[in-house]
Amino acid sequence: MVTEACKKNHVTVNGLVAKPSKEVFPTDKITFRKDQITQIITVLDIPENRVGAKLVDIYRRNDTPAEAYQHLELLKLSKEHYRKNGTGRPTKKDRRDIDEFGNEIITKEDDE
Repeated sequence: MVTEACKKNHVTVNGLVAKPSKEVFPTDKITFRKDQITQIITVLDIPENRVGAKLVDIYRRNDTPAEAYQHLELLKLSKEHYRKNGTGRPTKKDRRDIDEFGNEIITKEDDE
């Protein structure tokens, strides 16, 4: 899966497109898109041997802004609230209502 993303130029290391064989070093920033979020990972250290999935977080830091995750949650809520699965594309009115709903939430957060 990661190899395919690299071949499609969806992964960058320090701002440069990465090939699947690209070596990374401590302090490198890896950027990729997953679940409609552009995620940023900083390499803290390279393990000497393979490690389990639970230990990977020791060697990396997630620098993705919190706003990106909030935006994803907002997208999920808006999809569930306005349209049921299988009812087709949103109409212009639905789209305007979704945009207005998102703007209301953003302005409420700014007021606080």
